[in-house]
Amino acid sequence: MKRLLFNVFASVFCALTFPACAHATSNNAEVPAETEIPADETIQLKEPDKTLSVSLMQALSDRKSQREFAEKPLSLETLSSLLWAANGVNRPDGRRTAPSAVNSQDIDIYVCLASGAYLYDAKQHRLVRVTTEDVRKQVAGRQPMAAPVFLVLVGDVSRYPGGMSSQRQVLESLAAMDAGYVSQNICLYCSAAKLATVPRASMDKDALTKSLQLKESQILLLNNPVGYAR
Repeated sequence: MKRLLFNVFASVFCALTFPACAHATSNNAEVPAETEIPADETIQLKEPDKTLSVSLMQALSDRKSQREFAEKPLSLETLSSLLWAANGVNRPDGRRTAPSAVNSQDIDIYVCLASGAYLYDAKQHRLVRVTTEDVRKQVAGRQPMAAPVFLVLVGDVSRYPGGMSSQRQVLESLAAMDAGYVSQNICLYCSAAKLATVPRASMDKDALTKSLQLKESQILLLNNPVGYAR
């Protein structure tokens, strides 16, 4: 009993007298290991980490376009949070983190990795492979970039109400606007998570349309390369 009381007293004394002791103890706690992104047909994503301590104003202050990337890959955990922030489901009714005209949810995110390109299924929070081809050079186009991940934003005008189907030019404008919201979410998450990115419209659209097996109603709009700054 005396030994127990002595240990309790010593711990309290150390924490009060030498705050660094308590800090060192907490730093010794095990940090969960990060998971490598698998090269599976379907990749179930992790729950997004909503505990980032960076404020919105700080993320806005730190936001910048970066075009050079380190070779360090993104972990499955980071990619999962990035995609949820970009256009994930944030309410029980299925609505998203990014707004869309008449809640059309017209923007799809294609995740381009070394192992192939995947479609982000926001409702199931998972990735579904569409090709095993590494299309990142097609996304980079004439501006070579060696990012580990490219997020390609594709608008699908077939998701708008039927009464608007004859207004193709208007629908394309709305889709471009909606893609901008998603891209901004990507930029803000990257700023908060200390990742590098830049929103781009340039890409080899003909090659990507074929590789991603896009339909006539789908439009390539923007892309964000994402990685750690070099």
